[in-house]
This record gives sequence, structure tokens and C-alpha cells, in this order.
Amino acid sequence: MALTYASVSVREALGALWALDAALAAALGGGREPMIARIKLAWWRDALEALDTRPPPPQPELQAAAGLVEKGLSGAKLGALAEGWALLADPAQLDEATLQAFADQRGAQLFWLAATLIGDNRLPPGAGAAWALADLARHSSKREEAAMALKLAGRRTPDARWPARLRPLGMLDALARRDAARGLDRLEPPGTPARMLRMMRHRLTGR
Repeated sequence: MALTYASVSVREALGALWALDAALAAALGGGREPMIARIKLAWWRDALEALDTRPPPPQPELQAAAGLVEKGLSGAKLGALAEGWALLADPAQLDEATLQAFADQRGAQLFWLAATLIGDNRLPPGAGAAWALADLARHSSKREEAAMALKLAGRRTPDARWPARLRPLGMLDALARRDAARGLDRLEPPGTPARMLRMMRHRLTGR
């Protein structure tokens, strides 16, 4: 929903980027059997990196990703998103350091790629990290993991005013700040009036 406030000229490309992130999340799998998840994500990484040198196979997400490469992103940078997701492949080894690395390699990388598409690289330091952690907390079936991710999200929220063109991304970080402040037991469903108001406030003020 936040990305619908981006310029019409980049909205489709941003949607394709987020669809790719969702495909990588699906490759991780609900059960996260480590070896299978790593194999799937390694395939995605290699397939995305290959877009720098050859046409995509007839697979919708890869064809959409090839369109992103045509718009100036590199397949190698897209493939790095798979490396971020692979950090979660072994639930037994999840700790704060792993989640912090995930926040950077998935969230910060995704926001950097999106900012490149938008054409404005003035992202606040750490942009996207809190969003990745809060998003993980919302989708994790493991309470301990979700609580740890949300606690870390509270430490990774940028304290800066977002440029106007990047505020569709800033809306996502603003919602992550709200989630972190409310805590795991008080998370609101997507689309509630309070969350929509928080997005609108960010769009107007950049904070």
C-alpha cells in the first residue's frame, strides 16, 4: 500500500522488486528445513546473478527481475537478497547477530535497490533494517524469534527526515517503529486506521 504513493513511473518496478522479495521468502519455506532452504535460495542467487550476462528463463519472477536489471539494477545485487534470506535457513542458529545481519542484507539492501529505482540515494542510515525485522516478527510462527526481531527493530529505526521522493519507503520504516514501540502483544492488523494515519503523517512530515 505504501508503494502506491511512489511515482507512477517507478511503481510497477517497485512492485516487481517486492514480489521478488516475497518469492525469496517463499523459498525459505515455512518449515525451514535447512538444507532444502539453502539449496532453493542458492538457486535463486545464481539465477539472479546470471541476469547480468544472459536472458532470463521462462519464469515470471526472473523475467520481472530481468526488467529491473534493464532499469539499472544488477543481477548480483538482486542475488544478494537471497543471501539475506539464507541467514534464516537454520532456526537453531538464530541469534541477535544473525538477525542484525538479516536486517542489513535483506531490509537495507531492498531499500537501497528501491531507492535506486526511484532515483534518489539519500536514504537515512539504516533505512530498511527495522522494517525487515518488524516484518519478520509479524510473519514468524515462533514467539521467541518474533520478540527478538521486534526488540532489535526498535534499535534500528532511522532518526532522520526522509526526502519526499523516498517517503513511500519511509512509511514502511515508520510502521516498523510503531510496531516496535507497541510490542509483540499489541501489534495491529494491517490497514487499521491508526496505521494509515501514521503513514499519512510520515508522508506529510518525513518522520
